[in-house]
Amino acid sequence: MMKKTLYFGIIGSGSIVETHIRSIQEIPNAEVTAIFSRNRATAEKWANKYDIQVFSDYEDFLSNDKLDIVTILTPSGTHADLGILAAKNGKHVVVEKPIDTSLNKTNDLIHACRDANVMLSCIFQHRFDNGIIDIKHAMDQGEFGQLNFGAARTTWYRSQEYYDSGAWRGTWELDGGGALMNQSIHYIDLLLYLMGPVEEVHAYCATRAHERIEVEDIAVASLKFKSGALGLIEGNTAAYPGYSATLDIFGNNGSVIIENDQVKEWNFKNGNQYTKLSKELAKTSASSSKMASYKSHKRQYEDIVHAILENREPLVTGEEARKSLELILAIYQSARSGSPVKL
Repeated sequence: MMKKTLYFGIIGSGSIVETHIRSIQEIPNAEVTAIFSRNRATAEKWANKYDIQVFSDYEDFLSNDKLDIVTILTPSGTHADLGILAAKNGKHVVVEKPIDTSLNKTNDLIHACRDANVMLSCIFQHRFDNGIIDIKHAMDQGEFGQLNFGAARTTWYRSQEYYDSGAWRGTWELDGGGALMNQSIHYIDLLLYLMGPVEEVHAYCATRAHERIEVEDIAVASLKFKSGALGLIEGNTAAYPGYSATLDIFGNNGSVIIENDQVKEWNFKNGNQYTKLSKELAKTSASSSKMASYKSHKRQYEDIVHAILENREPLVTGEEARKSLELILAIYQSARSGSPVKL
């Protein structure tokens, strides 16, 4: 069963493409065979480097016999539309985060994949980081006890040139939001993955440090989880020169802090020490974080490939990916209305 090779096609030709191609190509049961992009010159650069076929017509791309799965790496607001067409052509669907910018379109994508009996997953590779795997295991073993507080803070910097580099960047239609939707969503996903669903949110958003963008470059939100725990979210692309992404999880019996994808603090009343494989990652320098992220991409693709071959769901389903989108849209709603929003 596991000997079958699954063939991937890439949609989009931006800089993130190489991480996805390399991750897929290193999996024994997977191979990238095609790339579709309206920018043929950029697509040919990747095609020549990795010996894959270029398509500039989406219907031709989807009708390619040597194609089982499409990975969609286009602007966020196009994910569902492209994914629905792929599902209708019998292809499994993988989309970059966020799953889309609209809950209605996300629902349509989930239903289209279900109706076509194809798998849907979304790239949240940090669920496959060593530290997160260990935290989830400790949580499942009850080592945290009652969870009381969780926070996700992404204090990064994006220059004006970054937003000016693409007409879609910083727009509601295609970017879907700013510091929260684009940069902070990975740690927001982790917060929900570990702390559980949110009941109510109260938020503020602002555009303080950039021009010619429609979306926020600073956002803060207070949360009440359905468990009764409280929490905070900060999304920031105005923190010059750019600092860290941190995740705090505090329980009755123990606490952990993740900083830039590495375990910074791990303290439990029972003396549980952080001694697993991920301790090696925690010792590595910040310069290796890109390689660590690449390894997590590969792990997620391994999960996706095995899910298809074993006829099971992947760790990150469409429904799982929808949760962070729903929360971010609720934060935007609260900021616009000035009132708390229940999910």
